[in-house]
Amino acid sequence: MKKIESLAAFCAILAGVVLTLITLITVMAVLGREILGKTVAGDFELVGVAAGAAIALFLPWCQVKRGNIVVDFFTTGASAQTIKHMDRFGSLLMALMAGVFTWRSTLGGLNVYDTHSGTMMLNFPEWIIYALMVPPLALTSLVGLLQALGFESTDKNDTHEGRPA
Repeated sequence: MKKIESLAAFCAILAGVVLTLITLITVMAVLGREILGKTVAGDFELVGVAAGAAIALFLPWCQVKRGNIVVDFFTTGASAQTIKHMDRFGSLLMALMAGVFTWRSTLGGLNVYDTHSGTMMLNFPEWIIYALMVPPLALTSLVGLLQALGFESTDKNDTHEGRPA
């Protein structure tokens, strides 16, 4: 699990770098428009495609840290064992959904590659975004599957909603 967590942490750091680039593009576009009367061509497209990649890159770390929303209204009186089984089932569902997203993103990426699809203004190849999204989605699926099988975070201080992970 430690190597998987390291990969997930790397994805999250990469997502932070992507978000920093998005911020810089936005600042340059706004300042350029206001100060120079010029803007960054295709800034909206670049921000959109980079945001998609960043979201996918954050998912593995979120799953490792069990950072997804948990509605514990119905489990308030449940035993620790019941909650543990429900958390494992939730991890399995996340693994399945991330697996479906991986599969469909792979097919979508292959399709836009074959059709040479690009963004409207810059004609930026859309397959690149799919290629950036598939590995972290697959990693998210793997993390969820491992958690469903009972493997937990190597960080013993890691907790989920006040409960030990």
